[in-house]
Amino acid sequence: MSKNIFTRYLLHMKKIFLLVATLGLLTACGDRNHTDNDTANTSPAIPPPAVMNYTVLKIYPHDTTSYTEGLLWLNNSLYESAGQYKESRLLRTTLETGKLLQKTVLPDNYFGEGISVIHNKIYQLTYKEHKVFVYDMNFKKLPQEFEWPYEGWGMTTDGTNLILNTGGSNLYFVEPETFKIVRTLGVVDNNGYVDSINELEYLDGYVYANRYLTDYILKINLKTGLVEGKADLKEILEKNNQPRTSRTEVLNGIAYDSTKKSFYITGKYWPALFEVRFN
Repeated sequence: MSKNIFTRYLLHMKKIFLLVATLGLLTACGDRNHTDNDTANTSPAIPPPAVMNYTVLKIYPHDTTSYTEGLLWLNNSLYESAGQYKESRLLRTTLETGKLLQKTVLPDNYFGEGISVIHNKIYQLTYKEHKVFVYDMNFKKLPQEFEWPYEGWGMTTDGTNLILNTGGSNLYFVEPETFKIVRTLGVVDNNGYVDSINELEYLDGYVYANRYLTDYILKINLKTGLVEGKADLKEILEKNNQPRTSRTEVLNGIAYDSTKKSFYITGKYWPALFEVRFN
């Protein structure tokens, strides 16, 4: 091989070596960038709800014929919506004795559900009848009624809108004067969407909710829909020597007393109403 040929051969090999080295470097950079992007795009897992412990402060009587669907505390009285066809009614009772102060009975073909008070009007949902009844504070039924296209379950208010649910995982924010939906919020926890949201109570940017057919009360952030807290009230009747009967059903009914900074909770056909504080 002549000197010129040999020299050209060496230059050719050098170019090949530089090309291979450059490709290797680019591949390494690409892999590093891919890894960095993967790390940057990985969202932290949603934490499970914090455990909300509770203390029973006092026990009050509750009407065992009341299939509790809605509960609220206002003007030193308990307001309750009782369900079931031919049994549905709106009640106002005293806390200490359970004495009946006011009552209005729904027609037999209506199943009463959640209630709320806003702008000095009482709103009451119905289960499958798509009707929302409105009353004045003396329980006089007003001509104003609304149609609700879904099932009616729980209801509360943040002072501006009514907040409803339909037994699924959504909360609906509704204008009280038109019943127009202005916002929909999905409720989620670390396992995904949370269904069977039932009776509701609003407090400081959160909704406290019964989850139907469970012993849980959930604390839901109304900005994110995230369940941030969870209380397990399993066997609260038994632990407090309150008798169950063949009619006693699930936990349902939650109301907040801003004076005492405690909650009142009960259930369907329960013999007792509990004043509790979550901690």
